[in-house]
Amino acid sequence: MAEVFLRRLSRWQADREREAVADLYVEAYRGTAGEEFHDRAEYLRRLGEHVERTGFELVTASAAGVLAGAVYGYRAERTDEWWSGLHGELPPAMAELTAAGRAFVMTELMVLPSFRRRGIATRLQDHLLTPSGIALAVTLIDQDDMPARAALTSWGWESLGKITPFPDRPPLEAWTRRLPR
Repeated sequence: MAEVFLRRLSRWQADREREAVADLYVEAYRGTAGEEFHDRAEYLRRLGEHVERTGFELVTASAAGVLAGAVYGYRAERTDEWWSGLHGELPPAMAELTAAGRAFVMTELMVLPSFRRRGIATRLQDHLLTPSGIALAVTLIDQDDMPARAALTSWGWESLGKITPFPDRPPLEAWTRRLPR
């Protein structure tokens, strides 16, 4: 089994690698429920928007020259507007960390099926969330995504509850993870 190497890419490198990352995305989600959502063109559009966000970071995993996985995200906006649509109260500590620029949104985590169950996803998200100054990680998942829920729970994430960030879409589930300082 080939050794897996992690690499952090700048926003410019990420933009240059966008086609390869989109290929990874399509392959990672092939044959799963909700496949129509995982359209390549839509993914490329979202990735293009995310690359422009403040503090964008992308980490890739490669083995024997094959792109095996990737994770990316960006710093949350320094306002409570990021939390708009949260069903319930935002804990004051999370509002403070967001306002201080210490919250990071993990937007996408994907690993090719042939590379799953090897700890790659764990390594990817740990590597992504190590930048200095980050104290809180946030991610959103579909409410019925049981594999994502199980993975997040095993990594120490906690559900904050439902959030409706887009009024024309069903609610998602917000998950948070406190990071060591």
